[in-house]
Amino acid sequence: MDILFTMSDEELVVSYAKGNDSAFNTLLDRHKQSVYNYILYTIRDNGLAEDIFQDTFIKAIVTIKQGKYIESGKFKAWVMRIAHNLIIDHFRQKKNENIISNDEYEADLFNNPSLCEDTIETQMIKTQVLDDVKRLICFLPESQREVLEMRYYKDLSFKEIAEITGVSINTALGRMRYAILNIRKMATDNQLILTLN
Repeated sequence: MDILFTMSDEELVVSYAKGNDSAFNTLLDRHKQSVYNYILYTIRDNGLAEDIFQDTFIKAIVTIKQGKYIESGKFKAWVMRIAHNLIIDHFRQKKNENIISNDEYEADLFNNPSLCEDTIETQMIKTQVLDDVKRLICFLPESQREVLEMRYYKDLSFKEIAEITGVSINTALGRMRYAILNIRKMATDNQLILTLN
């Protein structure tokens, strides 16, 4: 049993795939705290974080058992990415469930400046800018696009981005810098006004 603690993550995955359940328990013990902390930090709800944590490792188990896990030497980053994707799925589903129809109200709640920060006009302008940025993001190299989306659209720290993508914080920062430079250049070429810092 003690030999499991000296094995690398990849060796444990191979051992588990061959039927050694204790190997997965060792992987779980090794990474559960950082994965759970990441989920809780993002979700900020203990019960929901626990559910997503369980789903993360169930998905990992199924993927390994089906022989679909691709050995890359980055098991922790892979598990963090599963957790990250499940969090995004949760927020996407919640957003769809919370759509409100303006037809249900007598007054125009969505265009009343006293009830919201922006009127529909200013919101439309912001949406247009975001749409323009999204279109430009598609033309970025994948590594730059990934970092930019995590930072701006998912509000992750560079430490979290580095963990999920399996690179150093400096590399994540560098990719963000080049992503912004490239987007600014594309925006200038297309005569768009953007406010990326």
